[in-house]
Amino acid sequence: VGLADDAVLLGTHNGLYKVTKTGIVTGPIGGNGFDAMGLTGTPDTLFASGHPGPQTATQLGAPNLGVIDSVDSGVTWRPVAFTGIEDFHVLTAASDGTIYAIGSTSPALRISHDKGVTWPNGATIPAADIAVAADNTLYAATPEGVLQSKDSGATFTTAPGAPLLYQVQVDSSGALVGVSTDGILWRLATGVWTRFGTATGTVQALGALRDGTIVLVDDRGVVQIRDDKAIVLKLSGPKS
Repeated sequence: VGLADDAVLLGTHNGLYKVTKTGIVTGPIGGNGFDAMGLTGTPDTLFASGHPGPQTATQLGAPNLGVIDSVDSGVTWRPVAFTGIEDFHVLTAASDGTIYAIGSTSPALRISHDKGVTWPNGATIPAADIAVAADNTLYAATPEGVLQSKDSGATFTTAPGAPLLYQVQVDSSGALVGVSTDGILWRLATGVWTRFGTATGTVQALGALRDGTIVLVDDRGVVQIRDDKAIVLKLSGPKS
């Protein structure tokens, strides 16, 4: 998740860590060592899902956290929905505050317009990741290819000309970026897919900063991509 100060929050198996553009790592934030399998944010709220850690507050739920939220940048958390039931690996917030999620109990896309309180179902899709572009098109990375929805997840069609992506994100301009199964980084802008780099090994996370920098985690570590040039950060501080 990108932050206003051009740092990123990384969800790990031992909580959330803040990584600055110079590689300084702090965390776990708030001492919260939960297993963050899904993480997203709106301008004023973080949303997460996963599993509790040894010191996680019991009210957040077990064995799954469902949806939890934080209004203080991850220092404290509270339960919101599906407490103890769902583990959302796919969790994405759109710029208008709508949250999209796919949980562990069903491939149905769940959609919330009220900060995670209620979750009516959308289409059923086997998506590994989802992202919402600036024009409100919802993109889903599936084993069969990239699907797109123009009706907020009610129905999906094949995205024309799309490479086979398994990670997707939206950059600061609102364009879709993604990683294909052959390690190529792609950007979709004005209907055209273009390459802008390569990953090394499997990409575990993909994010974007507000200054246009793309951040990913692959076999090299935490990598920043700016103006199509990759910089591997030399990290200092705690790691998880």
